[in-house]
Amino acid sequence: MSDPLPGFGPATRAWFTGAFEQPTPAQTGAWAAVARGEHALVVAPTGSGKTLAAFLWAIDRLMTSEPPRDPARRCRVLYVSPLKALAADVERNLRSPLTGIRRAAARERLPVAEVVVGTRTGDTPAAERRAFASRPPDVLITTPESLFLVLTSAARAGLAGVETVIVDEIHAVAATKRGAHLALSLERLDELLERPAQRIGLSATVRPVDAVARFLSGARTGDGAREVTVVQPPSSKAWDIDVVVPVPDLADLDAVGTPGLDSPAAVPSGGTGPAADDGGAGGLPSWGAGPDLTGAATRPVRRASVWPHVEERVVDLVSAHTSTLVFTNSRRGAERLTARMNEVWSERQGLEVDDPSATWTAVVPGQSGVSAGISGPPPRGMPEAVPGRAAGATVIARAHHGSMSRTERTQTESELKAGLLPAVVATSSLELGIDMGAVDLVVQVGSPPSVASGLQRIGRAGHQVGAVSKGVIFPMFRGDLVPSTVIAERMRAGEIERLRVPANPLDVLAQQVVAMLAVDEWYAEDLLAVVRRAAPYTGLGDATWRAVLDMLAGRYPSEDFAELRARITWDRTTGLLRGRPGALRLAATSGGTIPDRGQYGVFLATGDDGAAGDGAGPGPRPRGGKRVGELDEEMVYESRVGDTFTLGSSTWRIEDITPDRVLVTPAPGLPGRLPFWKGDTPGRPAELGRAVGAFVRNAGAALAEDPARGRDLLRAAGLDPWAADNLATYLVQQREATGRVPDDRTIVVERFRDELGDWRVVIHSPFGARVHAPWSLVVAARLRARFGVDVAAMHSDDGIVLRLPDTGGSWDDRYGGPTTPGTGPEVSAKSGHDGVVTLDDLLVDPDEVFGAVRDELGSSVMFAARFREAAARALLLPRRRPGKRQPLWQQRQRSAQLLQVAAEFPEFPIVLEAARECLQDDFDVAALTDLMRDAAAGRVRVLETTTESPSPFAQALLVGYTAQFLYDGDAPLAERRAAALSLDPDLLTELLGERSADLADLLDPDAIRGYEDELQGLAPDRRARDAEDVWDLLRRTGPHPRAALAARTTPDARDQLPGWLAELERGRRIIRVRMPAPATAAGSRQGPPDAAAGAPSDLEQWAVAEDAGRLRDALGVALPAGIPETFTEPVTDPLGDLVRRHARGHGPFAAHDVAARFGLGLAVAAEALARLAAAGHAVRGRLLPEILGGAGDEWCDPDVLRVLRRRSLAALRAEVEPVEQEALGVFLPRWQGIGTGDLRGTDGLLQAVEQLAGAVVPASALETLVLPARVPGYRPALLDELTAAGEILWCGHGRLAGSGGGDGLVSLHLADGAPLTLPLPEPIEPDGPIDTALHRVVLDLLHGSGGYFLPRIAELSAADPTAVLETLWDLTWSGHVTNDGLGALRERLGGAGGAHRAPRGAGRARPARRSRFAVQHPSAFSPGRPASSLAVARTPSGGGGRWSALPLREQDPTLRAHATAQVLLDRHGVLTRPAAAAEGVTGGYRDVYRVLSELEQRGGVRRGYFVEHLGGSQFALPGAVDALRNDAQDRSRRAGRGAAGTAVLLAATDPANPYGAALAWPGTGPDGPGAHRPGRKAGAVVVLVDGELVLFVERGGRSLLSFGRDPARLTAAAAELARSASEGLLGKLVVERIDGAGALRSAGSGDLVAAALTQAGFAVTPRGLRVSHARG
Repeated sequence: MSDPLPGFGPATRAWFTGAFEQPTPAQTGAWAAVARGEHALVVAPTGSGKTLAAFLWAIDRLMTSEPPRDPARRCRVLYVSPLKALAADVERNLRSPLTGIRRAAARERLPVAEVVVGTRTGDTPAAERRAFASRPPDVLITTPESLFLVLTSAARAGLAGVETVIVDEIHAVAATKRGAHLALSLERLDELLERPAQRIGLSATVRPVDAVARFLSGARTGDGAREVTVVQPPSSKAWDIDVVVPVPDLADLDAVGTPGLDSPAAVPSGGTGPAADDGGAGGLPSWGAGPDLTGAATRPVRRASVWPHVEERVVDLVSAHTSTLVFTNSRRGAERLTARMNEVWSERQGLEVDDPSATWTAVVPGQSGVSAGISGPPPRGMPEAVPGRAAGATVIARAHHGSMSRTERTQTESELKAGLLPAVVATSSLELGIDMGAVDLVVQVGSPPSVASGLQRIGRAGHQVGAVSKGVIFPMFRGDLVPSTVIAERMRAGEIERLRVPANPLDVLAQQVVAMLAVDEWYAEDLLAVVRRAAPYTGLGDATWRAVLDMLAGRYPSEDFAELRARITWDRTTGLLRGRPGALRLAATSGGTIPDRGQYGVFLATGDDGAAGDGAGPGPRPRGGKRVGELDEEMVYESRVGDTFTLGSSTWRIEDITPDRVLVTPAPGLPGRLPFWKGDTPGRPAELGRAVGAFVRNAGAALAEDPARGRDLLRAAGLDPWAADNLATYLVQQREATGRVPDDRTIVVERFRDELGDWRVVIHSPFGARVHAPWSLVVAARLRARFGVDVAAMHSDDGIVLRLPDTGGSWDDRYGGPTTPGTGPEVSAKSGHDGVVTLDDLLVDPDEVFGAVRDELGSSVMFAARFREAAARALLLPRRRPGKRQPLWQQRQRSAQLLQVAAEFPEFPIVLEAARECLQDDFDVAALTDLMRDAAAGRVRVLETTTESPSPFAQALLVGYTAQFLYDGDAPLAERRAAALSLDPDLLTELLGERSADLADLLDPDAIRGYEDELQGLAPDRRARDAEDVWDLLRRTGPHPRAALAARTTPDARDQLPGWLAELERGRRIIRVRMPAPATAAGSRQGPPDAAAGAPSDLEQWAVAEDAGRLRDALGVALPAGIPETFTEPVTDPLGDLVRRHARGHGPFAAHDVAARFGLGLAVAAEALARLAAAGHAVRGRLLPEILGGAGDEWCDPDVLRVLRRRSLAALRAEVEPVEQEALGVFLPRWQGIGTGDLRGTDGLLQAVEQLAGAVVPASALETLVLPARVPGYRPALLDELTAAGEILWCGHGRLAGSGGGDGLVSLHLADGAPLTLPLPEPIEPDGPIDTALHRVVLDLLHGSGGYFLPRIAELSAADPTAVLETLWDLTWSGHVTNDGLGALRERLGGAGGAHRAPRGAGRARPARRSRFAVQHPSAFSPGRPASSLAVARTPSGGGGRWSALPLREQDPTLRAHATAQVLLDRHGVLTRPAAAAEGVTGGYRDVYRVLSELEQRGGVRRGYFVEHLGGSQFALPGAVDALRNDAQDRSRRAGRGAAGTAVLLAATDPANPYGAALAWPGTGPDGPGAHRPGRKAGAVVVLVDGELVLFVERGGRSLLSFGRDPARLTAAAAELARSASEGLLGKLVVERIDGAGALRSAGSGDLVAAALTQAGFAVTPRGLRVSHARG
């Protein structure tokens, strides 16, 4: 017998033959190839001994040879794994051969070397990482990302001795950018070695093998090149795969019932089990006698779902096997299934499981679902959930996915291997070759993503050599049946999808180039040669390579986007490349290829640094302890402190949410929200799509020919009987609905109307999302262009759904109505029809496919996402704070800014890369082209049909369509779009006045000086410290003479400046030029020394080489020789570029400053600035304060001006110290003219109404308290005069309850502004109180005229005048009608009473004047004149005056928001959000806030913290701030003297009362709150003394509340209350209760408030305290 292990040492042979019977074919082939010195690619299914095949040869050499003398060269074997978990698994598995060989050598007394195995991942301690460079292990196990970091640091010295590189699971990375990244890292590694390392790749079954072999070996030729041998022995792997459906009919789940219930009718669907009827689990607790509310009807109705049936069946399978792996296709699915499996298992064990929807009704979150809180054992290192409790007895499964912590994942893996855990529910996190022990069953819930993925997952079972891999697939809906069946068939046959290695991913290239140059200098040609040796870059072109270097060397405008600044230096003459300062840190902190999705880390709140608090203390917020996992950004935004959620089979309570992490504590036994994560789902490849189509075609034909035989064929394909029946029914019903079933030779276009009457077009096609995505992109653009509206399009693996508006044409007209099932018309020709979508619209010319997709790509969401990810990989969106979370929305914003700049350069590499990735990696444009060609040639038929309702296939597609668009309106983009459309920015600018032209008074001189010093590099912390800083300065600010550069250099380094300039000049990175002599201009502002004033030494200036062409073409500068041609290419506007850079580096400047700097004529400089202004790159106006030399006509960059505004406003805000809240109680009444005596007569009243415009007050308070408080000597006749003149009108806002219908809420308005200040009327509710025939007739009459008196309205409407009058008041209180005076309102109040005592009007009922022309000429009445009527003898009380419709309201939201902001500012002076809310401005405050912010930017208002404890968003008119501070100072002086101050009595609803609006109601007196609480109630009054609320009196004095016990203020308040009552302003005022106690009792007990009232003139009466009002 031949030696099975030729070439191995005796100890290795002894161990192997004792441990194994014989090598596997994969091992034999691999060892032979390695022995010959060749690269080896070992391709074999799981359980073939691939890992040992790769390692054993290297281990044998390590143990039988002497280690290198240099300890730094000891690492000779490098193992690279795509997963950290797989790396840890391999480390554990290596212990067996190492220990076994060592013991075998000891038995044979053979010397062997000690082999040290080390790991290097993100979890490796820092000390161990630092030691690697000098003391590396013999075998290093790492990941691609960690290998990149080692190569990009001094630790790379520890890799100098590597001889063998093992790449495990190479198929998982070869087709991704991660693989391209690894390929470049391997080439970088080879450059470190004396001889390129031998590479061994380990792969599961892969196709094509040659592509992966080329990826492994690279393209090295000549010295060091090795042949690559593919070791792929014939596979004898046995598979046992079943497709199972747990219900007889997936389309009728209601008929199936719910597992655990006797029957659907026996127990309502809300029940959860037998215990539901006896008050057991899920029942509501009983709180004593009363109606029984504990039945199942109290629970939410559960919708029919296949999930409960799958959950029960999975638990059956788990309990019938020893060790089970369950795979889902999403992390949320894994958490959900784990929770439900544990609940089902607990119920089967006889334990009570609460229904969370019954026991925690108020906190059960929607959307993402909830678990009942079955607790498992805590992970090692985590706190025990319930100390002393034996947790985990009820847990049958634990979750495992990438968003869980490594601690939890490791514990889960260990428990499954040890037999302590029956099942693990995982995502792809356990898909790769991790040894999970003796797993005997794999369950796949949902169709596997691909054949290769399915093989990997089910291959986890029977992982040993020769074992059978057994799996069960559960399709979750009918549309899942066909792909599940096809994938299972292809898994058995080993027909996996083709793998494609990405070609030339430029983002990865850019990142690796920066990393390589950060540690070494390279010549461009040498570096390109290394790059081209990596398989993905063998075809990299010279022009593309130069474009990447251009981008990294800073060719593109970094002034538009800072991260475009140079990362490397490139001497274009010698080709020498170097990394710039910061490149190493950039590559180390922002490297890698996995996109950053901004997820939140979840950490225990009780860490080493203390427990979590509320963050209110002075110390830093807690960082948390051990890591639990991570959550999606969107889920965290929807969560609050105190919420519970499930993660990793445990429930956690949120204790704190910080900007980058969520701090939690265990919450055992509580229901928890199931988390969700957003991610991309890979689309079905076209190859698999064709197989799906072929299966449908064959199965459909078999079922049509012989249904019984067709079902037998389906069962033979691995489907259980219910699965076969479901699939057969699905295909038959689809054929009956559309006439044909879509397959690989037939595309079916189905049309039907949706619920809104619009058309849905469904293109049924099996070819997969990678074909359908570009197709839908083109079709949607075509239809959008044709119909002029946005066409909602959604693609999936099984087709495309389009929603089209009904444009008039109809397929109903075309076909005479919907087709009957099974007889739908089939049209294979491209016939046209007006008004409907034809096949010409849906199909694309094969020769135009690529161009059409490319043209639409730039506007797609996918392109934006891919650009963001590519820019991050290329280090253009670096992590600003390494180790901190980067919110995804901020990444999107930065990416959008970069894309806006990059889009101007067609050759920008990352734009090209994003397009390449979409067109090659995400889309399968070639397959779409082939499909269109086949359709044009008739090889694929396209059939049309119109159905009455969606077909079965369409129903499955519409589920995904609804899910995509259900919340689409809430997407961030839609929110931003809605915010942008709500206000017209141009109109807003016009309304506010273009104040940016006069900002000189707003801008702070110190802010201008400070920011300009920063921009110019003159600030101490911005000065140049080395040559690279000098280059950055010149690139950022433009040419400078040496003196200016010296001023911008740190003092201790100025003597080195000449050397730096010489060095940069030798490297051809800067040039020395002679600038034109500057023109002299009077009045030029003396600013930082930019360019010289004309001295010969200053005419010689330094500039970056990139500006050579601009200086030549704009200024005629003579260039030195030797400048690379790239820098001398013409640009569009060379002078504009130079002037714009000048603007970006300065504050406001004059045109002659530019002319002087660049030696231009003033007219030329002004013209260049005008071009910039026209393009939005410059602003002109009075921008510079006079103290800085401002002359009234300056220019500034918009971004610079924005910063200056922000800093100036911040400085202005800092100057204002907030005043006490009570100062607002003094200021606001004075601001509105109360107590000042400034407003008198009609003019004063007009001013008061202007300030009160739109303020809603009770009608009974308007003329008793509100207007008299502002206008001394007010008389109703003054208001009548203004209303009669048409200057003022009033509007009703609703009746007041308890007023008998006479009192209500009203507002006054200036007639000319009423359309803007009147509220938008509520639409008339159909069949509501004001939607009667008479209401409609009266309203139509008034809308069509200038108004009528009551008798005329009654005559024209042919109705009783009394009924008409009530109708008019209905319309008045609903805000549709008004009267030309307030006499009718006064009569109404006088007759029915009101919340306040109202003055009686002078008007009274009078006879109607009879017209002598009434009979002869009834049509001759003038509108508005009183009409005669035999039925009307008198005008009823409250009906006098002319009635008219209120003017039409302005609908433009911009105009309304502007008017609202102006009115609120005028009324309040200092405006806060609560004050606006008290006036009814709630939902529209966002628009008002935008107006206020714009006003602040223009200097019209100030924002700051003016009043304590009212938040930072306070806006004030400039004069109001001074008045507020003066009132506060006066109040302080009075308090110092002990003076009480002035008392003011106001209606509680008066806008001048700040309490209950801007200010909260203060707490009541020492007796505590009584039955009454203060509020802005009609009929109530408040008394303020020196701004403090002292008394609150409810209507009629029923209850009086006091605030504070200061005797002087109580005395002043009581005196004011007594005065107002005695003057009759408050009607019959009897104080019955004081602070909750009887007034008589308070008076008898010596209460301070009662004593103050009696002292003020209140007398004790049997009912309470009363003061008589004056008569006369």
